[in-house]
Amino acid sequence: MDRITVRDPTDVATARRRVAGLASQLGYNETEAGRVAIVVTELAQNLLRHGGGGEILAGADATGEAALEVLALDKGPGMADVAACLRDGFSTGGTPGNGLGAVQRMSRELVIHSRPGGGPRGGPWGGPWGGPGGGPGGGPGGGTAVLARLGGKAAPVARTAATLCVPKPGETVCGDSACVMPRPDGTIGVLVADGLGHGPQAAAASAEAVRLFRKHPAAALVDLLGILHAGLRATRGAAIAVAVIDPAARQVTYGGVGNIAGFITDSGGTRRMVSHSGTAGHTAGRMQAFRYPMHHRPVLVMFSDGLATSWSPDGHAGLFELDPTLIAAVLYRDHARGRDDASVVVWKG
Repeated sequence: MDRITVRDPTDVATARRRVAGLASQLGYNETEAGRVAIVVTELAQNLLRHGGGGEILAGADATGEAALEVLALDKGPGMADVAACLRDGFSTGGTPGNGLGAVQRMSRELVIHSRPGGGPRGGPWGGPWGGPGGGPGGGPGGGTAVLARLGGKAAPVARTAATLCVPKPGETVCGDSACVMPRPDGTIGVLVADGLGHGPQAAAASAEAVRLFRKHPAAALVDLLGILHAGLRATRGAAIAVAVIDPAARQVTYGGVGNIAGFITDSGGTRRMVSHSGTAGHTAGRMQAFRYPMHHRPVLVMFSDGLATSWSPDGHAGLFELDPTLIAAVLYRDHARGRDDASVVVWKG
């Protein structure tokens, strides 16, 4: 996804221009691109007025339906009443109150997750952002995440998976890649690949991992790890992890090489999944698959080391009931280290 940091009013124009350009690349006409520009402007202005700044992320919907997804993420005070904030004329910032109401009218879908208690001191979780109890080093603080979908099919479709790949600050390409795809036997394959380092060469390595993953949709997991390891020898190499989800058997098979983390959370609790050390394409130890049961309403999450690991899903009450893209975005916002590419995949059963 394209990432635009919003810290001052000039960033609003930057966000509007870049996301409108992305809409044009997706084939949106002038009227549709104008609607996108209004949505991005309202979201970016809200980040400044109410969130103390934040980030706009934008990219094509992973379902391939040509919808544009726009995310606005902040660590501000949050909304005590989301429904009230969606009403035209409602304002807490001394403005006309057209923001979220206008965004809702112009979006095909609008989903909001808000957690009151944020701001510069992290609210009830204590500590400044980035320190204990707030941000990458601890549990989540307050903040708001808004997901607007524009264009694409007229009727919303049920989404079970999302991929979110965000480049390292200052980079224009992301060295991480991710993929979710159906397999011929009715299972679902998931890949996260983190190219060594960052920049174009890292992006080339992770993109090659995705290409090989798609080329071998029926391969057993251990065989697939071997294919990826061999196929990445001509690249910089990558950390990789693969999950094969079997909804009928209520089971996940998982294996990886390198620093990709994963867990399943459901009615049976949270189970962290195991990868072996190494770098696919260079040095890899034993290729091994591990099996994990799935219980009622499972959610699988996999992420690169662009996110910290010292947090628990239990600290995100209610989040895993939401849209997969919004889940991925909130986890990115709360736990990204800020010094590397970051990728998150979410699948919901």
